Amino acid sequence: QVQLVESGGGLVQAGGSLRLSCEFSGGTLSSYSMGWFRQAPGKEREFVATIRRSGGSTYYADSVKGRFTISRDNAKNTVYLQMNSLKPEDTAVYYCAASWKNSVLTTKDVQDWGQGTQVTVSS
Repeated sequence: QVQLVESGGGLVQAGGSLRLSCEFSGGTLSSYSMGWFRQAPGKEREFVATIRRSGGSTYYADSVKGRFTISRDNAKNTVYLQMNSLKPEDTAVYYCAASWKNSVLTTKDVQDWGQGTQVTVSS
């Protein structure tokens, strides 16, 4: 059974950086497209970034484009989200997601979710 475990969240000041990690087990990471989503209190879970299983193509939500970078290390079975120039509105629980589809852009594309890691950005 596929299992995803996020880590790396925490409290940072606006303008700071964090790198989130997603450890993948129970399958072969290279067979999956991966994504990151986030959910703030009282709001729906929203798309942040995705990386395709083939070619390494990436796509980002407009709100994070130019600030966040998604990457993968298949040898370590790990996906990363590098977050720079953080803003208070980035505060949310961040979730790693796995899919057999060519990309993961909505929650409907997701087969497996991680438990989430809290990111809090103070002003």
